[in-house]
Amino acid sequence: MTKQGGKAQRGTNRKDIGLAVVGCGTIGRIRSVLARDYPGVAWIGLCDTNERLGRKLAEDTQADFFTTDYRELLRRSEVNATIIATDENAHVGPTLAAVERKHDLFIEKPLATDAEESWQVLQAIRESGVDAVIGYTQRFRRRFLAIKERIRTGQIGDLTAAVTRAFMNRMVPIATCRRTEERRHLTPMVVSGTHSLDMSLWLMEGYEPVSVYAQSSDKTLAEWGTKDATFGVFTMSNGAIWSMNISWALPVVWPGAVYGLEIGIVGTKGVIDVEDTHRDLVLASEHPQGAGYSPDGFRPGFDRHVDFLTSYPPGDLYDGQLWGPMREETNAWFARVHTGLSTPHATAEEGHRNLVLTMAMDLSAKRGAPVKLPVDPAAFKEI
Repeated sequence: MTKQGGKAQRGTNRKDIGLAVVGCGTIGRIRSVLARDYPGVAWIGLCDTNERLGRKLAEDTQADFFTTDYRELLRRSEVNATIIATDENAHVGPTLAAVERKHDLFIEKPLATDAEESWQVLQAIRESGVDAVIGYTQRFRRRFLAIKERIRTGQIGDLTAAVTRAFMNRMVPIATCRRTEERRHLTPMVVSGTHSLDMSLWLMEGYEPVSVYAQSSDKTLAEWGTKDATFGVFTMSNGAIWSMNISWALPVVWPGAVYGLEIGIVGTKGVIDVEDTHRDLVLASEHPQGAGYSPDGFRPGFDRHVDFLTSYPPGDLYDGQLWGPMREETNAWFARVHTGLSTPHATAEEGHRNLVLTMAMDLSAKRGAPVKLPVDPAAFKEI
């Protein structure tokens, strides 16, 4: 298998995958179940500090090995590829251990929740030469792939303006923040807005932000140690402007299970306007719909009787199986490792860039002033 520009290229040699999954929560479970059914995965090992949770997944996937120590798992001779699916604050240790072992890597965003640590991880990945991608599932949705192709082929001309708006149910920040007291960087942009930011920059490839001015509010979620919303305006390298906004404090009873997104991109020769709020498919029922995002032990406290179907980013269940973008993303990564398939996954460089830009928005909101880009990672100690 050859590699070019950080992306794998299809080759004739197929590599059996010895897979380690570090983190057996919601996303680790989804990807492990998909691994069990992928023909190129020859061995599966799991790790989680929650032994009950991890052993249950090991049983469900008929895993070959389980441990509560990621070092023990990553030292196994069978392992040549690793998925990092721990809580956001715990990515660095297992990622660096996998890099040291030269594993192909799939890392749930972000690389780290500290910008300096993220830079260190990126440098380690670069120096090792391993193929590392970051989990940005929305890149694998058909609508965004279609839009990307139209923009890539010049059908709207040069970018002049863009608007991105994300609305989210507050179940995600509550479920995320309740797991840790280290919440300083668990902000709307760093944890969730990064998905819509990545999508927008992927669509606007070639245009770099040079400054940002942002503001935040915290009337609802301050008790959980995070912000309600962050709104910002980026100035791009060609003088275009881009409004990037997120609120993840919508009520638990909001029908969107997780994400509702709108993106508008205006060019000199055309416009792309995306309404991705999922309001075209509404279910109202006397039966509670449950939480769209429901990690182990989380209870939202309210019943939801109306739901915007397809608003759960990983996809939807049918006959006990998950179908949708996370299936596409995960199986595409397995094919990337197994056969050398070229894929649209986010690179480690893009993952670090996304973290820095989301934190730059938080830094601007803290200072109450515009921030020039790029930013020295040490500046984020102010936040």
